[in-house]
Amino acid sequence: MDQAKKILVGYVSVTGNTKAVAELLAEGVRVAGQEAKIANVAEIRDADELKEYDGFILGSPTYHRDMIQGMKTFLFLAKKADISQKAAGAFGTYTHSGDAAKVIFDTMEYVLKMKTSDLGAFNVLEDDIGKDETIKSCHQYAASVLEKL
Repeated sequence: MDQAKKILVGYVSVTGNTKAVAELLAEGVRVAGQEAKIANVAEIRDADELKEYDGFILGSPTYHRDMIQGMKTFLFLAKKADISQKAAGAFGTYTHSGDAAKVIFDTMEYVLKMKTSDLGAFNVLEDDIGKDETIKSCHQYAASVLEKL
């Protein structure tokens, strides 16, 4: 039997909404038979910790049309870890613009040279968190990242 692949579902969250989406994405990873670790990336300080993961799904809320600082700091750390060619997806929560997920996704694809989801970045309107369709979409997005393993 093959060993389950390990996916880090990393997030930064101000109000708890992005964390809630991270939990749904991790659930999607587990439903697909893989291992998911949920972590606030602001608490990860050692680049070597990232080497144990086969894939990453990273998310941030959008604040002033950008990701919040904790995610920026984490992406610089990820660059030091050389996680190129690992499976990748990005997500965000938003109220009006939703730009953070795309910025994270582009960084994963073009700077970190990761194998990104064919679905692109995944955004969730904060008012839709917890709805059945959102839960289904989170699981589908997680599956799209796993296809890159």
